[in-house]
Amino acid sequence: MRDFSTGHEWLSINTATVRRQHGAEVPLDRIIDQCAERGIRAISPWRDQVAAAGLAKVGAQLKAHDMVLSGYCRGGFYPAADAAGLKAALDDNYRAIDEAKALDAPCLVLVVGSLPGALQGQAAYHDIGRARGEVRDGIAASLDYARKVGMPLAIEPLHPMQAAERACINTLEHALDLCDELDPRRSGMLGVALDIYHVWWDPKLAQQIERAGRERLLAYHVCDWLTPTRDLLNDRGMMGDGVVELKKIRGWVEAAGYAGFSEVEIFSTLGWWQRDGAETLDTCIERHRSAT
Repeated sequence: MRDFSTGHEWLSINTATVRRQHGAEVPLDRIIDQCAERGIRAISPWRDQVAAAGLAKVGAQLKAHDMVLSGYCRGGFYPAADAAGLKAALDDNYRAIDEAKALDAPCLVLVVGSLPGALQGQAAYHDIGRARGEVRDGIAASLDYARKVGMPLAIEPLHPMQAAERACINTLEHALDLCDELDPRRSGMLGVALDIYHVWWDPKLAQQIERAGRERLLAYHVCDWLTPTRDLLNDRGMMGDGVVELKKIRGWVEAAGYAGFSEVEIFSTLGWWQRDGAETLDTCIERHRSAT
């Protein structure tokens, strides 16, 4: 297991962690500068932030700072109410793959979606089995395109509390079953993004991490689970402030062959998003060394 206590060369910042500072939205170029000032050498940006800043401009800024990506957020959201919606979702995923390739990302993270319309409060249908079928077909089509482009896809299983609105793949086992179905040769083009917030509770976690192995473990996201949790989406904790056994889980992940970045991804409306970005990033560095 790698020793993180003496440096932060394997720390990455998912830009959601500091996209709001003092409650206000912060542009991506400023976030990149803040990370570079602290010797953080990797980020994982969100597509809307990249679109606002300009794809070419972001790529140039990253190159100027000698920074890389640990992933690109995000593709997915495949299910739709009709054929036109399914096609639109797939076309959007093709664009996401192209953007990830342009930024030289190691993978495109897929939040696969579930019941269409549920996020807006009115699901178009209630058949989660149908949604899972549409997800399977969407990933299969995306994988065909991703192979041509050379961009690995990373399925992110989400906590069951988000099964209706955001992702109908809710365990690492389920994600790996899909990987084995669509990519039986373990080509490295289809794997998982393992987000601690979503999977830490799973009694099969150690077993499934071992099953995933190096070829399937494409991204690793860290934060902590607070008790009590005030908001199930936007009250993630800083590493070391909650109940997750972070070092134990990283031991499992590295024993399975993962040797990439530890990517901090914290959504925190009531906490870290109300603070100064410098404080948040400095704390991420300290906790990366001490708690993960």
